[in-house]
Amino acid sequence: MGGVAGGMSAATRLRRLDEQAEIVVFEKGEYVSFANCGLPYYIGGVIGERSALLPQSPDGLRERFALDVRVGHEVLAIDRTARTVTVRDHRSGVDYAQHWDHLVLSMGAEAVVPPVPGVERAHVLRDVVDADAIVRAAGHARTAVVIGAGFIGLEMAENLHARGLSVALVEQAGQVLSPLDPEMAQPVAAHLRAHGVAVHLGTRVAQVGPDTVVLGDGAALPADLVVLAAGVRPRSGLARAADLAIGPGGGVLVDASLRTSDPRVYAVGDVAEKIDAVSGKPVLIPLAGPANRQGRLAADSITGRPARDTEGHGTAVVGVLGLTAAVTGWNEKQLRTVGRAHRVVHIHPSAHATYYPGAAPLSLKLLIDGDTDRILGAQAVGTEGAARRIDVLATAMAGGLSASDLLGLDLAYAPQYGSAKDPVNMLGYVAENLASAATTTVQWHELDAARAGGATVLDVRTPDEFAADAIPGAINAPLDQLRQNITDLPPGRLIVYCRVGQRGHTAARLLSAYGRDTANLDGGFLTWQAGVRSASL
Repeated sequence: MGGVAGGMSAATRLRRLDEQAEIVVFEKGEYVSFANCGLPYYIGGVIGERSALLPQSPDGLRERFALDVRVGHEVLAIDRTARTVTVRDHRSGVDYAQHWDHLVLSMGAEAVVPPVPGVERAHVLRDVVDADAIVRAAGHARTAVVIGAGFIGLEMAENLHARGLSVALVEQAGQVLSPLDPEMAQPVAAHLRAHGVAVHLGTRVAQVGPDTVVLGDGAALPADLVVLAAGVRPRSGLARAADLAIGPGGGVLVDASLRTSDPRVYAVGDVAEKIDAVSGKPVLIPLAGPANRQGRLAADSITGRPARDTEGHGTAVVGVLGLTAAVTGWNEKQLRTVGRAHRVVHIHPSAHATYYPGAAPLSLKLLIDGDTDRILGAQAVGTEGAARRIDVLATAMAGGLSASDLLGLDLAYAPQYGSAKDPVNMLGYVAENLASAATTTVQWHELDAARAGGATVLDVRTPDEFAADAIPGAINAPLDQLRQNITDLPPGRLIVYCRVGQRGHTAARLLSAYGRDTANLDGGFLTWQAGVRSASL
């Protein structure tokens, strides 16, 4: 049931494993196995040919894999006792019953549509038909409003901007990209604004008018075109009606072999709940990679082969007008919400060696279990190298490496690709310093409380840097003169900072050697500045 990522992966894998099986695929829509992650880029004109999104057709799948692919056929009900599904052929209007020995549920997810007056005018983007409708509407539009600033919302904002539309992005939360922490998401919002996209955060949509979107504060945004990207929910209604076990997120519960509570019924992709690698609990991870993998594993399980799905980290990446944001695992917001002890590392290296032309800044954040040094999550933002580093970190998490182990990774190096100390290695250096208590850090959101407790903030940058911009109330104590001026420093705890944290670490070690109670502001002035700006939005 469902002929896109997970369903078609299951069907084609089944054929490779069993030439004699009768394999029927029901797809409610008119297209199967289409590249749904490419739809925004077709809308934006980056992908010029619509046919590029349709690598397979029902006829092609029938010829190559001997699959009975029935498009325009909607499953209306599941009878687990009789082992049948009731199917409606939308072309003929005829309902009929189809027997099954094994059933794979791959119905995906559907767009969340909030109860807002006039919202029926808004477009959603889930399939090729949706993309066609947006392309037609965009052809006559000059202004667009995208509601929702998650991955799809940002991709739509980018691609409508590429079409020449004036684009506004509206998000009820106080930041874009909720999987990121606010100080990591703030540069993404700033980048959007710098490229002409209006970003409205912390505001709700009150009404979708004939040619406007009205916000909660009464502001009316011009909107010839409205795209709704407020999230998705699993299409689990048929599974629920068939009395299959449903998880806390509304998806179908499955075991490690993708079996549901009925051992002859499997569920894969966005309709199924995965086991979160950090919490060990069922969660929804609506991503293409896990869906394709699970389809393959369900086929293995049906044919008696060993099959065990991996726990999910939710590794994801998005491009935004030349900037890349990537994430894996948990963020700090989640860890603080559940009260889990953790350490945090922010670094701001260049994506490749600074002496090689074109070195671009990269921001990385690592979340670490406070007791075990286990990597719990990571985030990366930059114009170069972000996806590569997140992939390395996601692999390290899957392999059970500790945060300190990152310093020993043997990673490829040439000056145009990285540094002799790769940013991932640098995360390991900082993590090992924290684990061994070689340094103590304070996070940007902890600084006010530390100062209220009597700590003094020292800016160890140069006088010119300090004069250009500094944390209010900080004292300038340049690193290169720090030894000579130690006796002149105020008593009590000292919190030092530089631009990104490296000079701050050196200063903290120096001051600690002289008996001073010292902490380094993690990630330095850049992280503090991004965090403060995000809090003021």
